[in-house]
Amino acid sequence: MSLGAPGLARLVRERAPRLGPVRLVCVDGPAGAGKSTLAERLGQDLGATVIHMDDLYEGWSGLEGGWDRLEEQVLAPLASGRPARYQRYDWVEGAFAEWRDVPVPEHLVVEGCGSAPRALGDRAVLVVWVEAPSELRLARGVARDGEEMRAEWLRWRDLEAAHFAREGTRARADVVVDGTAVLDP
Repeated sequence: MSLGAPGLARLVRERAPRLGPVRLVCVDGPAGAGKSTLAERLGQDLGATVIHMDDLYEGWSGLEGGWDRLEEQVLAPLASGRPARYQRYDWVEGAFAEWRDVPVPEHLVVEGCGSAPRALGDRAVLVVWVEAPSELRLARGVARDGEEMRAEWLRWRDLEAAHFAREGTRARADVVVDGTAVLDP
């Protein structure tokens, strides 16, 4: 099943919250696939809070630790109906920086590699997998971050491939989206 942001927003609205009072949507998939673009559009359509896993990873080696921070700092409080807050990672400074408050939203979109591991359980009303060809994803990343980051992108691809193979993320997704396609149906 593949839908654009408006269709995904309709699916989300039709489902009952599963994270306390919050309808959680996870937009997962490999780096450079188009997750951020889709998540921002979906967030606009839903009037949702959007959290980027990039703000929770501890740099280029932080793929696995990002989930633990999301769970502890955001999902657990929201599941209890309490506001949450998370500490944003500053990629330039190479350290965690300011804290960001997350009031209890009706809809929360979490996007990024590793946003929908098995540990998520059934708390998301929708898990979206976004994909695009590997070379296009790499080209997008290098265009955004600069040629000097190519080695980091290549290393990250290996980390995420191992993560997705272990987690079976694509197979567990409710919807698969082509990250090369226009978002509207």
